[in-house]
Amino acid sequence: MPEKVLIIIGDATETVDTLYPYYRLIEGGYEPVVAAPEKRLYQMVMHEVRPGWTITKEWEGYQINAAISFSEIDPNDYLGIFFSGGRAPEYIREDADLIRITQHFFDENKPCASVCHGVEIPARADRVRGRRMATVPKCQFDLEICGGTFVNEPCVVDGNLVSGRTFHDHGHYMGAWMKLLDEARAAKGAA
Repeated sequence: MPEKVLIIIGDATETVDTLYPYYRLIEGGYEPVVAAPEKRLYQMVMHEVRPGWTITKEWEGYQINAAISFSEIDPNDYLGIFFSGGRAPEYIREDADLIRITQHFFDENKPCASVCHGVEIPARADRVRGRRMATVPKCQFDLEICGGTFVNEPCVVDGNLVSGRTFHDHGHYMGAWMKLLDEARAAKGAA
């Protein structure tokens, strides 16, 4: 059976931030498990900063079903975790079960990845302190106020944490995260 990997979402999660890792996980022989506050259908969005706009423009994207709610998750059943971007992290980061799950993955040194606004979840869970991370520049404050160091690069690896700034960086940081997952799977199989 393939190892399971969590993808954390909520309403207004970014479409490309969610679907790119979802399909890369399948390609790598993993079972992506979409997790959210409730087990139901979620509306994703597409985000882009357009010329002439001073804020991010948003369009509706595809919809995606969450296979499991945060309250149902036993993090021991999962090899890694991915924090998708979009507006969702701002709204779901206060969920006590999501904080518990996030802390588990960091504390157990399991492969974690974050893109764009995804940083708001591990920041709220107090797991970015002393860490170097990439994120969308408008989340630099969220990262730094929680003790992290902002790095404006397409791929930042800090131990078990891999991060990118936006969906434009997927081709840069996703391979590094997949490598961590492959190493964790091999180590688990050898144990």
